[in-house]
Amino acid sequence: MLEPIAIAVSVRSLVEYVFRSGSLDSGFRTMSTLAEGTKAHQKVQKQYGELDQKEVSLKAEISHGDLLFVIDGRCDGLLIDENSGVTIDEIKSTARDVERITEDMHPVHWAQAKLYAYMYAIENGNQRIKVQLTYVQVDTEHQKKFEQELRLAELVIFVAELVESYAPYARMVQHNKRLRDESIRELAFPFPAFREGQRKLAGSVFKAIDEGRKLFAKAPTGIGKTVSTLYPAIKAIGAGKAQHLFYLTARTITRTAAEEALALMKAQGLQMSSVTITAKDKICFQENVDCRKEACVYADGYYDRVNAAILDLMSNETLITRPLIEQYARKHTVCPFEFSLDMAYSADAVICDYNYVFDPRISLKRLFGERKQQTVLLVDEAHNLVDRAREMFSAELVKKDFLELEREMKGVHPEVQLAAKVLNKWFIQFRKESTEQSVVTKDKPTALIELVDAFIVQAEKVLAGGGTNEGSPRLLEVYFSALGFQRIGKLYDGNYINYAEIARNEVQLKLFCLNPSDLLRQIGKSYRAHVYFSATLSPLGYYMDILGAEQEDYSITLPTPFAKEQWEVSIVPISTKYIDREHTKAPLVNLLQAHVMEKLANYLIFFPSYEYMNSVYEAFMIDLDHDRVHTLLQRSEMPEEERESFLAAFSQSNDHALVGFAVLGGIFSESIDLVGDRLQGVVVVGVGMPQISLERNLIKAYYDREQRSGFDYAYVYPGINKVLQAGGRLIRSEHDRGTLLLVDDRYKESRYRKLLPAEWLD
Repeated sequence: MLEPIAIAVSVRSLVEYVFRSGSLDSGFRTMSTLAEGTKAHQKVQKQYGELDQKEVSLKAEISHGDLLFVIDGRCDGLLIDENSGVTIDEIKSTARDVERITEDMHPVHWAQAKLYAYMYAIENGNQRIKVQLTYVQVDTEHQKKFEQELRLAELVIFVAELVESYAPYARMVQHNKRLRDESIRELAFPFPAFREGQRKLAGSVFKAIDEGRKLFAKAPTGIGKTVSTLYPAIKAIGAGKAQHLFYLTARTITRTAAEEALALMKAQGLQMSSVTITAKDKICFQENVDCRKEACVYADGYYDRVNAAILDLMSNETLITRPLIEQYARKHTVCPFEFSLDMAYSADAVICDYNYVFDPRISLKRLFGERKQQTVLLVDEAHNLVDRAREMFSAELVKKDFLELEREMKGVHPEVQLAAKVLNKWFIQFRKESTEQSVVTKDKPTALIELVDAFIVQAEKVLAGGGTNEGSPRLLEVYFSALGFQRIGKLYDGNYINYAEIARNEVQLKLFCLNPSDLLRQIGKSYRAHVYFSATLSPLGYYMDILGAEQEDYSITLPTPFAKEQWEVSIVPISTKYIDREHTKAPLVNLLQAHVMEKLANYLIFFPSYEYMNSVYEAFMIDLDHDRVHTLLQRSEMPEEERESFLAAFSQSNDHALVGFAVLGGIFSESIDLVGDRLQGVVVVGVGMPQISLERNLIKAYYDREQRSGFDYAYVYPGINKVLQAGGRLIRSEHDRGTLLLVDDRYKESRYRKLLPAEWLD
């Protein structure tokens, strides 16, 4: 007789899968309940008697045909009464008025409590046992309890039906896992041979996963980074070193590269499920995003249909891209965005933006500890994560938001109006006491955070309770802003600073993360391994420091696979410092016109700002031979079709010169491939240095205090990365040739010159 297949599942995952129902907006789910919920639990648990127990771990094994469910969880309370017996207490915190909660309102909560009761009764031989739901209102600490007494025979039937409902999904997951592992064992590298450097990178990735380390890889263009990281990660899954992977990106084009690499391996027999998460505003079927069930048929009754949609999709597809998500979402009438998120918990691989893992406001909340420990993070274009992490770990509030909300809530929700008014008054007082337009302090704004906490409680009452203004866009927007501020406030430490900017009647206050390394390190500890890779992870020590490397982590630097002769690099010592730009504009324009006219080809010219680019562009267009030279100009807001048109104009069959003016760090300076004669020249004007700003100066001061070069950390390294990215657009294959002009007298200084790639230096 065959051994049953063991299926490990948590109590929460099991009951949510079976009993979750209703619409996406059926009952506002408070977002601030983690810390407050913990306090509420502790408040109830402090009232327990001497014999009572809290946070009791329970486990049970339940056979179902060829499956053996291994279920574990931790119940909130075990109440022991010598007369009335044992009661399982399940505590739930809520923002809504507990008096409005009815006994049958939350089937998932009852199912959780009953499953714990079954697990305890089976282990301890209880023939009867009580279950109790204790609801705690977060702000008032008022409690409401519901109680049922159940016979063991009833619980046995309940659990049998529970696993019966879950079994089809469990069988599908297990079946797909078996096919996945078998296909991985047979999977060869998807190209006839490794390129130079690929084998070394792939081996380093596998080693990092095997040992549970971080790997920081400077892997140049042309080496095939995407397949060289995905392939060893997949082989590690087949070898049992991990079970899941996240391919994290900052841009759509790199997500496409990951999909293409997986498609290539699928064509060679790989049977591994992957899902791509697309931003809600891009994938929403409606013209305007509105997730209320009254406004969206895909939100109405979503949870009643999503399980069937998941089973259908997972049974028939493996490479689940946006078009497939949309196809099955329409078929089953489910929200495509939420559908992709639910799929992320079932798939072997997830392709998504950084924020789904790192952002405390957006990250996938149902990725529990055990799942994370079996997950590998592949972080593409990792140089982008530095500023993105600072952004994710920072938060700000604006005075006018509370003034406008105060006016809107007047006579409608007096408690919300008062909470908003108190915050507005705090900002007014702050403005009166401030003598400067910018106010910077290291101290955590504790008084403000307490007022924000109070506002959140009142806002959640309205949002959770329904009625007038339940769906107020302004209330919801200000609530999420306040919630983000509250969450970041809990992270505030020596790596933060807070600053306020005052302009007339407006005040904007920001909790600014100067150094994200500790938070990235803390979040990363939950995962099996991390691979941070980029062609421009230079200087490597800087990125390892900022991205949270530890002493035992690995790094690797690979040489370019291209010949030095493919580049023709020149440094032109014209000052592009802000103070010099006006009087050096004429020689710069003359240089650019002469360079283009010397060889009529396709060029990209990159500038450090739109203002500078537009100024030079206007002068460049004067006396230009418009028949022989055509131009394109990047705009700050370009729709996708316009961006595609910009790139499509770079044709190798052009009978004229084409000059594209673009900005460093923008959409045309990273992750685009204009192979062969589509691009024959790149000009980088300046050293890419970010504009001098309050935030950059705060970063500089912080790293100076930390005995590191603050100017380099705040300005030089971020700037030179933009230069490396822009210059990297030129040579994309072993057949490419081209000219690269670096225009700035600072390239003659060792501080900048030593940061340039060897193949650029004469």
